[in-house]
Amino acid sequence: MIGTILWGIIGGAIIGLLARLLLPGRQNISTLMTVLVGIAAALIGGLIADWLGVGDTKGIDWWRHIIQIALAILFVWLAARFFSRPSTPRAVR
Repeated sequence: MIGTILWGIIGGAIIGLLARLLLPGRQNISTLMTVLVGIAAALIGGLIADWLGVGDTKGIDWWRHIIQIALAILFVWLAARFFSRPSTPRAVR
């Protein structure tokens, strides 16, 4: 149980950071928000993959990871739209 939770957190963090790298443009959200979004995407993506019947295969579960990363990209984009930190004001010349 603890191992599953730890792997969910670690995998979610990796998926969130990967999604942030793949999403074009600047996302003005914290790293903690990125990790939380990645964890949510990993959990929901895993459930969707299981529901589709591609969640547990022999070898690497490519479809599960593709679904999780796609959801993470969507969630990072949504988080950047709704929870972005204000940027620092630029000096007026």
